[in-house]
Amino acid sequence: MDPVIVVGAGPVGLSLSLALACQGVPCIVLDEGPGKEEPRPARSVVLHGDTAAMAHRLGCTTLRDEGAYYAAWRTARRGRPAQRITFEDHPAPLHLPQHALTRGLRDAATAHPLVQLVTESKLDTLEQDERGVTAHTRGAETTWWRGSYLVGCDGARSTVRKLLGIRFPGRTAVERHAVAALRTELPWPGEALLHRSPPSGPEVVTSRPLPDGVWRLDWLLPPRGDLVTPDALVTLVRDTLAVWCGGTTPPYDLLDTGVYTLHHRLARRWRDGRAFLAGDAAHLLGALGTQGVGEGLRDAENLAWKLSLAWHQGASEALLDSYEDERRTAVAGRLRAADQAMPALRAGSGLRTYLPGAARSAEILLTDGHLGRGPLGGEPTYAPPVAVREVPTATQPGGPVANVPVTAPDGSTVPLRDLLGQGRLLVVLVAPGTGVWDRRHWLGAGLMPRLAAAVSALPVRTDLLVADRYPGAPAHTVLLVRPDGHLAATFAGVRPAELYEAADAVRAGAPASPAAAPFPAPTVVVD
Repeated sequence: MDPVIVVGAGPVGLSLSLALACQGVPCIVLDEGPGKEEPRPARSVVLHGDTAAMAHRLGCTTLRDEGAYYAAWRTARRGRPAQRITFEDHPAPLHLPQHALTRGLRDAATAHPLVQLVTESKLDTLEQDERGVTAHTRGAETTWWRGSYLVGCDGARSTVRKLLGIRFPGRTAVERHAVAALRTELPWPGEALLHRSPPSGPEVVTSRPLPDGVWRLDWLLPPRGDLVTPDALVTLVRDTLAVWCGGTTPPYDLLDTGVYTLHHRLARRWRDGRAFLAGDAAHLLGALGTQGVGEGLRDAENLAWKLSLAWHQGASEALLDSYEDERRTAVAGRLRAADQAMPALRAGSGLRTYLPGAARSAEILLTDGHLGRGPLGGEPTYAPPVAVREVPTATQPGGPVANVPVTAPDGSTVPLRDLLGQGRLLVVLVAPGTGVWDRRHWLGAGLMPRLAAAVSALPVRTDLLVADRYPGAPAHTVLLVRPDGHLAATFAGVRPAELYEAADAVRAGAPASPAAAPFPAPTVVVD
């Protein structure tokens, strides 16, 4: 089968190509640019537990070398501290420049034998038929490319989206920010700060640590305020540092500045035949601390295992449609939560009018967005095709699984989420005490022989694992986990027929015949 064509070589396109390659699917990445990232420390991203783990699994080494985990999260209102949150019980957010993330992913993609990076190649034509996609590019070389599928990860002005004729409605200029990256000493080394209504300056200011004493400062500006001149931005820097450092501006080295405007948009469709949209090509968000790059990585995680299954075994139309169903719904929920909360937060009034039944303060709501929690940032829960839940656990069906230690039949013990991204279902037996047994004993004891036989008969490639415990699950609970780490079903003991039915539901049934798949008109050209 032909490789998958990925258009765009930003963090989302590179992550998707690596995720596919890790599952044995060859990819061609069409990069309109020269293949080099301009260092811009003021343009940074925050990765939360699931997205940071994904980038690490894909081989992005710059996370360790050029990123900084928050030591804590602080909030303040006016001149007084409000709260301080530490991260003993859940992963700390990871903050790094976007160019460093992109460079790390590009290095990993360059080193992978199944990824072909093609620079200075601008897409201008896209054709589809029942067996694949043909793309034409111009640039350093003008040529045609043939792929089994094509994914547009080419940003807010996506050529792929325009070629497919997909509308991109939404709201313009929902927030406007001034940002600065600078090296200085602050009173809270390594800790991020959200400061609302400071004694001087804009309504909201944040500071986020980077390595080597560098900080990104971010000021929320009036949506239609005056142009921010370089002198005005320097004044913001000096006044803010003085407020935080006892009235005196400390020495600082200004490295980078910028002013940017956030938009909220959502593509009407994310799939058109064998073509898909992901990342900023499919959605724009970022207000109230939400992370567009993070949502784009979640797009890649969700789509990769479905395209991998389609490439290796064939996939039903329903499975390919589920990418849009799940991810578009999740991102729409983020946008809706932000749009409902912003009027109250900006007006300084209570939230009950906009979020009925909510008693969260503005600080807590903003904290949720920045720390990847709640409706503004938490890992999504996808509606499972069959809500099999014979045994209640701490994880709802469709939710992200807990990262418990698991043991594989080869005797290795690793965190459960380290095994994601391989295109396989995971079946986990909760068996207290197995952690201290020799694997030769528990492989042939109790439920294991029957469960191993049931797993070998499943219609999708599946790994069998054992966990000493799982939150809320009694002994002999069997969990079925999707390749992207979302819980599909739980069972009380071994239920071969029910397990098979649930696994078949995860893949949304048997693959459709190629002739039955609907495809749009064959050719569209952009000037």
